[in-house]
Amino acid sequence: MTGAGNPVRVQVSHPEPDTHDSGQLNSWLQELVSRNGSDLLLVAQAPASIRVEGSLVSIGNDPLSHEEIEAAVLSALAPHARQEYEQNHVADSSYRIEGWGRFRINLHRERGRAAATVRALPSKIPALDELRLPPGIAALAKLQRGLVIIGGATGSGKTTTLAALVNEINRREARHIVTIEDPIEYEHSHGLSIIEQVEIGIDAPDFPIALRAALRQAPDVIVVGEMRDPETARIALSAAETGHLVFTTLHTTDAASTVSRIADSFPQERQHSVRAEMAMALAAMLTQTLIPRRNGGRVPAVELLMVGYGARQHIRKNALQHLQQEITITRKQGSFTLEESLAQLVFQNELGREDALVRALHPEDLDTMLKAKGF
Repeated sequence: MTGAGNPVRVQVSHPEPDTHDSGQLNSWLQELVSRNGSDLLLVAQAPASIRVEGSLVSIGNDPLSHEEIEAAVLSALAPHARQEYEQNHVADSSYRIEGWGRFRINLHRERGRAAATVRALPSKIPALDELRLPPGIAALAKLQRGLVIIGGATGSGKTTTLAALVNEINRREARHIVTIEDPIEYEHSHGLSIIEQVEIGIDAPDFPIALRAALRQAPDVIVVGEMRDPETARIALSAAETGHLVFTTLHTTDAASTVSRIADSFPQERQHSVRAEMAMALAAMLTQTLIPRRNGGRVPAVELLMVGYGARQHIRKNALQHLQQEITITRKQGSFTLEESLAQLVFQNELGREDALVRALHPEDLDTMLKAKGF
């Protein structure tokens, strides 16, 4: 990426995970990296497996036990995450193997037994054009204020898109950017911007406390890794309303479900006022999914609503069924539907017709687009 300097971290010194006791985990992760995989999956009564280009591949012969998984993973957790797992049986932590890279660990329980998912974290932040996203996505990095929400299922590339947008701002503008993540996935270097990265559990105990602190640090841009709770959502909405540019992610599939997910997290008596706040604060809602390409690898299909007057009115009135038509109405402002994105992938021979129709939220609209072009 553009910009000199080492990756910046703002936490004070803290004990590193005990990699000396993590030999089995390191062995699995080296296999993951050497085969260019994305995730290591450890589940009791199944062999260790990795995900390569979306498909699971076994890398062990024998089924794992609860004890083997805990022994391999616990020592790799940061101290705060180890304590969290012991108390609540679920924890997230970052982990580094010198010379191999960084990883995100999620250790949890299923059916009373330990299980873990370990994701390889890229060492290089991709440029937006490397992600094969539609060109209009770059406009999000040029916004000066408002809330931008990136939705999608786990593994849909939300965090990567978010990192690429921050990288774009860092490359082009002199702004103060504060990211709040659990854990930090992409390490940014200073470019034209100054970037502070706060890791939950190490630099701050939770998202609301970190977000309140960030607002006192005169930021231009705030990145909230995930909007997990109503208090975080409330502070993020307030920050966006008062002139900050705020990026965050949610596990949602379209604009309507994004609004619903946030409003429904509040008590019933607060939901109307929260929708009013969202109507004022929202600048854009992007949702994406990763789809296997015809010739291997995966490619994103994306939907983008640039929030304008009409969308704000629908959000206030909770008439969320009309948000889809707002995408068409605001096409000149940069909005586009998932079906338009899928159609472009078919036209570019990245995706087959039937595969695209299966992924569409409105397959009849996509069918019309494809037939109009002879597909």
